[in-house]
Amino acid sequence: MAILGSVLRSGIKLTNRIQIRRKTPAQLQRKTLFKLLSKAQKTEFGQKYGFSALIETILFDQRQTFYKQYCQTVPIFNYEQMYNEWWHKAREDEADVCWPGRVKYFALSSGTSGAASKYIPVTKAMSRAIQKTSIRQILSLGKYENLPSDLYEKGFLMLGGSTKLNFEGNHFEGDLSGISAKQIPFWFQQFYKPGKKIAKVKDWAEKLEQIVEQAPKWDIGFIVGVPAWLQIVMEKIIERYKVKNIHEIWPNLRVFGHGGVSFEPYKTGFEKLIDPEKPLIYMDTYLASEGFLAIQNSPDAKGMELVLDNGIFFEFIPFNETNFDDDGELLNSPKTLMIDEIEEGVDYALVISTCSGAWRYLIGDTVKFINKEHSEIIITGRTKHFLSLCGEHLSVDNMNRAVELASSELNIEVREFTVVGKKNKDRFAHHWYIGTDSDIDNNLLRDRIDHHLKILNDDYVVERQHGLNEVFVTTLSPTIFYGWLEKKGKLGGQNKFPRVLKKNLIEDWNNYLATFVRVHKSLVQPSQGLVKE
Repeated sequence: MAILGSVLRSGIKLTNRIQIRRKTPAQLQRKTLFKLLSKAQKTEFGQKYGFSALIETILFDQRQTFYKQYCQTVPIFNYEQMYNEWWHKAREDEADVCWPGRVKYFALSSGTSGAASKYIPVTKAMSRAIQKTSIRQILSLGKYENLPSDLYEKGFLMLGGSTKLNFEGNHFEGDLSGISAKQIPFWFQQFYKPGKKIAKVKDWAEKLEQIVEQAPKWDIGFIVGVPAWLQIVMEKIIERYKVKNIHEIWPNLRVFGHGGVSFEPYKTGFEKLIDPEKPLIYMDTYLASEGFLAIQNSPDAKGMELVLDNGIFFEFIPFNETNFDDDGELLNSPKTLMIDEIEEGVDYALVISTCSGAWRYLIGDTVKFINKEHSEIIITGRTKHFLSLCGEHLSVDNMNRAVELASSELNIEVREFTVVGKKNKDRFAHHWYIGTDSDIDNNLLRDRIDHHLKILNDDYVVERQHGLNEVFVTTLSPTIFYGWLEKKGKLGGQNKFPRVLKKNLIEDWNNYLATFVRVHKSLVQPSQGLVKE
């Protein structure tokens, strides 16, 4: 193990000395699209949409007309369109549908916007791309100073879905984290925790119990996963072994790789669990069921750098009224941009073409560039997870930041939250449900969140004076949020609680909440915000 750790350290140092970008982002993306089209040109999809002609345009055109031709030739697909027209064939064991060969793995992803499962193809090419980007992020640790020399010989705790996948006649289905863990390279398996046996466990509570039981036996240096679930694991370990913080169990823990949601609302509670003398390195990741899209690869980075040369071609649609309706649905003939056409500080809906056979696929996330030169982004939310009942244009990024600032001011720990927009007399209101065990006056919390949103969002300020006449806050035990996820079969793994509830999810949440409150009255703090709809 020590030998392999030494090899990794040497590789990291060498990589960071020679790692110089020789091509512009536009050149990298042009080459990536060429590779994707070349590989898929003989598939059913590639033949229908004339990939061979597109390849010739990329080869011989020195201008950007290849992108214009790509947009004119291939339509934009959402998940339902992509699956109903194409991916269902691959799931029925047809070969060469959108990508060469048969697809042996499908990632189950219901996301946070609906109940129905989505089936996202995971090809061999995509699995290799995910592994390559994962290694690239590990190599970026060479840019951090004062890391222990033996850090790369420590264990990686990767908290994800079960590696015991469902076999559906001709393919396997399961959580992407489970698929990826099942395909971990042999040389990495000695570092990987919780190990093959525990990783197979499907029952989330049982998996956590086994991890807690084995925790003192592991020498963990890295933890990877969704913040909420890793926080729960560490709390259980600390409680079981009666220690002050997680470093008394894992003294060499130094790096936390997180993704899926903004880490900021969780940071206050998370840092209560670690030794203040051993601060963690926080590394943000953008790993979706559709691919590994971006990584934080330097200590001073404020966001994540898009991975432009590893099987994903990116397009960007300005997230505004010209391109999207009030429900976040894409309008006809949207304006799309390449990587060199974007601007900093603008919200874009992300469209991707990938080596898993996604073509001009609207993934549903919105991003904002904070450093165009380095293709550095932050995730600002979902196309359907924003609130604009009357023009307030409230993004998930706004919500996360407001909750972070309010919880820091009031010295409380917020574990989860969600927001519902609703009619209120002749105007509108926002109803916040805040998951916290801290003792807090709901009116005070409401006022601080409202105050910070007015600073963060100019549109919100205007609408609070006109169309948005009230804000309600109900504080609940985080147990209620986890119970709702469990009821919907989304407990654990990469599952997240939706930051905004809309349409049928509002009724589902209200029904669940009413039932839960009747049974567990002590878990709900009194609030003027808990009102009948």
